[in-house]
Amino acid sequence: MLSLFIDAERLRDLNSGLGQVCLHLGRELVRQRPDTWPLTFLVPEDKVGVFGPEVEYIKASWMRKLWIPGQYDLWHCLHQDSAYRSTRSKLILTIHDLNFLERPDYSAGEKARKLARLQRNVDQATALTTISNYTASVVKKELHIPDNKPVRVITNGVAVNPAETPDEATNAVIHLSAQSPFFLFMGVIHPKKNVLTLLPLLEAFPDYQLILAGPDSHPYAQHIREQAQKLGVADRLVMPGPVDEPTKLWLYSHCDAFLFPSLSEGFGLPVAEAMTFGKPVFISRLTSLPEVGGKEAYYFDNFEPENMAQTIDEGMRDFAQNPLREERMKKRAASFSWPDVAKQYWDLYQELAGDKGI
Repeated sequence: MLSLFIDAERLRDLNSGLGQVCLHLGRELVRQRPDTWPLTFLVPEDKVGVFGPEVEYIKASWMRKLWIPGQYDLWHCLHQDSAYRSTRSKLILTIHDLNFLERPDYSAGEKARKLARLQRNVDQATALTTISNYTASVVKKELHIPDNKPVRVITNGVAVNPAETPDEATNAVIHLSAQSPFFLFMGVIHPKKNVLTLLPLLEAFPDYQLILAGPDSHPYAQHIREQAQKLGVADRLVMPGPVDEPTKLWLYSHCDAFLFPSLSEGFGLPVAEAMTFGKPVFISRLTSLPEVGGKEAYYFDNFEPENMAQTIDEGMRDFAQNPLREERMKKRAASFSWPDVAKQYWDLYQELAGDKGI
């Protein structure tokens, strides 16, 4: 019997990108599990049982960092910052991004310490995966990767299903505010997402509302509200905070366009989700986003208000005049498949098990 341990502790925040990765990849890994591979998941206490009764669970505890009982042939950390380890297993480490290197609120010393911690995790790993070619390039540039430890790119998948979209928004705030056409942003409201650049679009498109859906506890969110007041567009800005899955589907389904001017991404899952609904997406050319949007997305060449407004105006006209573009966009989004992602990981697990002679 070959044993596999999956660190899915980040299920503690299902509204986050990492939480969604743990949930959907975990489910698909279980579905494809060979009979000879018992699976054990590290999960928060309230998520025990989330992957069904055929697998084992260990409850994550901050009192038990770095030490997990039992011995496993392979150990897969689904994100690079996990505090949990086992020295008796082959480690697969998935790196999502090194975005902290671009953050102006981190000092040079803080960045160096975070990079050193990640290097230690990389040194312990038998195999490395990243979720985009861009992240792989940064990893190879900023970290020491031995020649015998190749970096394998295995992207994220998309789990949203347009067929499950509810008839009405379950969020009362959104239901009342989305009576007029709206642009949508989905994601954490944080400086790296660059959403402040979207406010002037409300001046350029006076018939539209702008919905910024996502966790908004960062001070940047309040700054956006204050700037909207100064611009006189606060009555058309909707910031509902985190939204549940039905509301998310409804927003994707009913928006006129999806806007994502992010400065730093490891992948860019909301972009792929919006494309699943066949919506025109307008994104930055930075970091990993062109890998997701491909030729079907529209790109902001810069973040000057006039240029962004022109890009959206011309893009929406082009989208309306080109009915095949919607189908091409959906087809591209379908290429980011959790079954395909899980299969690639099972191939890697079995490859490593073969190398170990087990």
